[in-house]
Amino acid sequence: MGIIASSIKEKLKQSFNPSQLEVIDESHKHAHHRGAHEHAADGGSAESHFHVVIISDKFEGLSRLAKHRAVLDVLSEEIAQIHAFSLEASAGQCVELPVSV
Repeated sequence: MGIIASSIKEKLKQSFNPSQLEVIDESHKHAHHRGAHEHAADGGSAESHFHVVIISDKFEGLSRLAKHRAVLDVLSEEIAQIHAFSLEASAGQCVELPVSV
């Protein structure tokens, strides 16, 4: 896990105490896109595209927009350093599916 991904994960853990958190670096999927090249040329890191899935009780009662704003506020420094960020944020607990044998 890179420096930006680690920072994203740590800040979200501290701020939201999530029951589930996935920070997925999708930069490799976008390496050939124009924006990724421009990002690197402007001195950006190889970490340029992230997808985050977070489930936290702290999102209870918040609208989708409010959840996204809360996450983006916490990650303002990291967001300024990357090219793209997508988010799935919801309230509640992680649901474990039974393993079939």
